[in-house]
Amino acid sequence: MASKCNLSALFPIQSQLDDALDNATNQQEKENLVYQYLKKLDDKDDLRIPDFDEGLEWLNTEGPLSFTRELAGKVVVLDFFTYCCINCIHILPDLHQLEKKHSVKDGLVIVGVHSAKFPNEKVLQNVQSAVLRYNITHPVVNDGDARLWHELEVACWPTLVLIGPRGNLLFSLVGEGHRERLALFTNTSLRHYRDQVLLSDHLVGTKLYRDSLPPSLLSFPGKVAVDSSRKRLAIADTGHHRVLVVSSIGLVLYSIGGPESGRKDGNLDEATFCSPQGIVIKGDTVFVADTENHLIRKIDLLEGQVSTLAGVGFQGTDMEGGAMGPQQPISSPWDLALGTAGGEEDNMLWVAMAGTHQIWALFLENGKLPKRSEFKAGTCVRFAGSGNEENRNNAYPQKAGFAQPSGLAPAPEEPWGCLYVADSESSTVRSLALKDGAVKLLVGGERDPLNLFAFGDVDGKGVDAKLQHPLGVAWAPDQGLLYVADSYNHKIKVVDPKTRQCLVVAGTGEAGDVLGPGLTESSFNEPGGLCVGEGGRVLYVADTNNHHLKVLDLDTKTVSLFPISLEDAVDSAPTKSSGPCKVPKLPKSASRVKMPPLAVSPGQTVNLELVLSLPEGTKLTEDAPSFWTLSAEGNEWLVGNQVVTGDIQNLSQPLSIPAILPTVLKATESSPSLTLSVWVYCCLAGGGACMMKAASFTQPLQIGSTPRNGSVTVTLAHAF
Repeated sequence: MASKCNLSALFPIQSQLDDALDNATNQQEKENLVYQYLKKLDDKDDLRIPDFDEGLEWLNTEGPLSFTRELAGKVVVLDFFTYCCINCIHILPDLHQLEKKHSVKDGLVIVGVHSAKFPNEKVLQNVQSAVLRYNITHPVVNDGDARLWHELEVACWPTLVLIGPRGNLLFSLVGEGHRERLALFTNTSLRHYRDQVLLSDHLVGTKLYRDSLPPSLLSFPGKVAVDSSRKRLAIADTGHHRVLVVSSIGLVLYSIGGPESGRKDGNLDEATFCSPQGIVIKGDTVFVADTENHLIRKIDLLEGQVSTLAGVGFQGTDMEGGAMGPQQPISSPWDLALGTAGGEEDNMLWVAMAGTHQIWALFLENGKLPKRSEFKAGTCVRFAGSGNEENRNNAYPQKAGFAQPSGLAPAPEEPWGCLYVADSESSTVRSLALKDGAVKLLVGGERDPLNLFAFGDVDGKGVDAKLQHPLGVAWAPDQGLLYVADSYNHKIKVVDPKTRQCLVVAGTGEAGDVLGPGLTESSFNEPGGLCVGEGGRVLYVADTNNHHLKVLDLDTKTVSLFPISLEDAVDSAPTKSSGPCKVPKLPKSASRVKMPPLAVSPGQTVNLELVLSLPEGTKLTEDAPSFWTLSAEGNEWLVGNQVVTGDIQNLSQPLSIPAILPTVLKATESSPSLTLSVWVYCCLAGGGACMMKAASFTQPLQIGSTPRNGSVTVTLAHAF
């Protein structure tokens, strides 16, 4: 690349303009200042920049772009970014807004210049995934060796550089938060060069990368959480802008949000999200870090409602907090964890606030932080982190520095008593003491708090271990071990907090999607989240760039795909839906029992009392997922948003399954009925052979016209 002009030649000229704009009192004065500035630049012939290197990899275009060909006669915004950087993500809405206002025919072209921080980010496949994940539709060049970055003397991510129609430097903007000035520079430049008849309306050949890919059931799942008591999982299906709640066998119980992004509270079938990440499930409540909406949301499955607990719907800059949640601006919450602070158990949420490099607390009930006064329910406040992007440990939580914290795992038990933090941009895992807020290094990074480039892939102890942009952590209390999604190394690692020793559990170190034969022969692609299940015997991993949820069985040392049953989404893009999905098909050997019609009234509860007898000499298989499902084929309104599946753990007593009939009936051409289906796994009491048994019970309903309260009980009995 030939040596030409760089930003150091522009800074002295633009700094005078920036000072004048800071002192301007109205919009017209600002526009006049920019016009005068552009006229001065027109007299200079020494501000032309180097062209892109030949042979670079381009996305969203039909071929390479050049300032002497496709970009000649255009005002070009170069966005120097790296996809791990939260600040780079923050300016994407500003660029999207520009693209909506000015088209290529108007003379504007935005080009993303991907200049990698981490080695993993140089790989084209990973840049492609980022372009999809963040819905980038303008041209992107993978400048893996950062040649143009160095030629222009760019210093940090993100940096925006505006180029004129002759390939000449116009302006630069460093960092985020310049939406108004970016719009001012772009709008004025387009008018100025249009008046000079220097703009061209020719099109730049585009070919969106996303259009070449088939749809998938999951899209860039970010985080996963487990509710062991209910044997349910919650999945942040980030790329589809939705939350899935699934049973232990992968049956989708609820799908909330999607397929497009949005920001709406309300009923489950109306609510929308924008790139949700962190997720917590407890009972019938799901908490969601709605990352790109800058909100924390609550899903109440019993009430069928989604509400906002914190955030105002746009990126905040406040680094202290203290307001009630819906009045408190927040910035890119990336993960959540339930915690207890000076009150009832699970009275608050810990929040990894990636956008301000801090750890916050959102109080669900009254509580108290260490060395702080009491906070009322609903308060959202900073707990740790100065807001400076650093790898700084400190005994005082508010003087410590984090760098894009992205994963949380509470370990409240003694002797741990801490919150573990995956601090992605410092490539470390840190501990935050629950007693006094002291921040300490667990593994990774190095001792210089300003060095955010101490990354690698090395097993070891403490600072000698090396990670690469870890995004998730999960605590296994029974074993006293911490599992880490070492995202850019494509590995799952384990840390013993007693010894601070970090070792590989699974993954080859290369991006891939291979299952087995063992843990270290299996491959992942930027896993972003994980959680512990089955008492620490199983890890559920959100294998983000592979669009899968994977299961690591730590006893058998195997990796498998977690099967998700949402048949409508397999062959087409996902559709917005909530409540039950289609139930699994019964095997041909299943018994099918049709009951006599049952007289009921609107509003009544039909208690289906299930009585099952296993074959003689057998018992339920403990580790197998015996379960039931309730459906009303052709009359789904009968079951609505009710719980429609559950586990079968004990057959010594009848199992009661309630079905609440709606108070308002819908017109139907078919006779309504409820169908209860069961799948039972049993084995010989003395060990040996195991088997699966299935049956279904169809209960026709004769629904009267007068609503009534109360319940009607019907016994469904079957001996296998």
